[in-house]
Amino acid sequence: MTELSEHNADLKLEEQSYSDDPLTDRQTDHYRQEYVMSFVEKWDELINWDGRAESEGQFFIDILRARSKETVLDVATGTGFHSVRLAEAGFDVTSADGSAAMLAKAFSNAAARGLILKTVQADWRWLNKGIKGKYDAIICLGNSFTHLHDESDRRRALAEFYAALKHDGVLILDQRNYDQMLDHGFSTKHKFYYVGDKVSAEPEYLDDGLIRMKYTFPDGSEYTLNMCPVRKNYVRRLLDEAGFQRVRTFGDFQETYAEGDPDFFIHVAEKSAIESRWSGASSSREDIQATTEDYYDSDDADTFYSLVWGGEDIHVGLYDETESKAIREASDKTVERMASKVTLGAGGRILDLGAGYGGAMRHMVRTTGADAVCLNISATQNDRNRHRVRKAGMTDKITVKHGVFEDVPEDDGTFDVVWSQDAFLHSDQRGKVMAEAFRVLKPGGTLIFTDPCQADDVGPGVLQPVYNRIKLKDLGSFRFYREAASALGFEVVEQEDLTHELRNHYARVREEMLANTPALRDAGASAAYLDNMATGLQHWVDAADAGHLAWGIQVFRKPG
Repeated sequence: MTELSEHNADLKLEEQSYSDDPLTDRQTDHYRQEYVMSFVEKWDELINWDGRAESEGQFFIDILRARSKETVLDVATGTGFHSVRLAEAGFDVTSADGSAAMLAKAFSNAAARGLILKTVQADWRWLNKGIKGKYDAIICLGNSFTHLHDESDRRRALAEFYAALKHDGVLILDQRNYDQMLDHGFSTKHKFYYVGDKVSAEPEYLDDGLIRMKYTFPDGSEYTLNMCPVRKNYVRRLLDEAGFQRVRTFGDFQETYAEGDPDFFIHVAEKSAIESRWSGASSSREDIQATTEDYYDSDDADTFYSLVWGGEDIHVGLYDETESKAIREASDKTVERMASKVTLGAGGRILDLGAGYGGAMRHMVRTTGADAVCLNISATQNDRNRHRVRKAGMTDKITVKHGVFEDVPEDDGTFDVVWSQDAFLHSDQRGKVMAEAFRVLKPGGTLIFTDPCQADDVGPGVLQPVYNRIKLKDLGSFRFYREAASALGFEVVEQEDLTHELRNHYARVREEMLANTPALRDAGASAAYLDNMATGLQHWVDAADAGHLAWGIQVFRKPG
């Protein structure tokens, strides 16, 4: 037998090979004796490509496009489902797998669809020996990571993934919900992953170190796989210890889920760069944009804002018009009041700068028929926004873009309305933000926004406790925005002073947060974050009571 044929003996195996006691076969290398050709030929019956494509939708495509990724390494190619889908979506995909049998099937599946896969047979533990260059993204899907039986192998594989990524790369890795299986027994909806309706996939044996899955096909043939049932938080810890800076976990493609509900968890782990993602030049000052992005992408902030506000908006509400004093209802009132001040209809275009979770744009599209673009710096919020857009059936009307409002990625004179709610404060170049709004507006177009401001006559240092909460150097003021707008050529239409609502809002948010601290902790918000938030919110309330803050709806028009 030649060295090549010996290396790829799995291409000739027709029957799975186990020891006399299969439950002792807990070696990482054993998968080569499990994925035999006869099993691989039936694998697509289990996956059901059409059913899987419908169930996951654009999830992985959106995750990658949101982060402007182009080159993707699929390290667990299997029979090629995700490699093919991503290639068809325009990504530059390299397909890797340790199983020659799987790669052969993937290549033929792709060829049948008019694609030629770039394939490489590679063991994850020595991945970088087999590939060339670095990638924007790595995907490790299909519960493949659980083929690693030893912790040292898992750590080695994650280190190889990390090294194969570019400085701002992303790893997407999934796993079964083994927590539920170990603690409460096996159940499955077969709704998202293995959706072949004629194939049975159930555990034959389960303990803390081994799950032996049995697959039964319509022709009566049976196959098994031995895997390690790793728990969700254990995998998250491994990702963190491997160096990944942000890890978000989805349950069956949903961002909000009860722990026992999902069949699968999907971890999105980001490898952050030291330098700013948005600035080509280094700077001695703290990068304001990177700080803002990190803050809103954090699990603490996402948990807090999504639960306290309800996951639609993150802006100041109008409580005078809200009998219940509920934050979500008051936030909706702000959107409605702003909407009443602009003219927009079907065929119109509106741009939201700092769109957060996108609730305002969904309201505007629903009520006016216009098209909307949501520009936002937080990938975490953008992911949630896209999910809500898909759920609302508005993907043809709303585009979500990852970017900054100092450099808007849109053409001159293309929007009827530029909209923003409580976002400009995060920029240290607010004049440039106003200039970008002026640039992209059509003649006669309207800029409408709210922004927490300092009063015109505040002395130096007075608001430092307010600045410290979200690492600001200062705030704008009504006078600043009026003068900046006039200098650009805007007509000043209105600056409606609603400062008392700012005070009402921060007091209500603090009250709601304190009342729901146990729920926030259970959802993952840290005690330190919540303590700091309570202190910071009180500073805003105190500053408003002292007359040092201002807030309201500001409207400017670009001359026609």
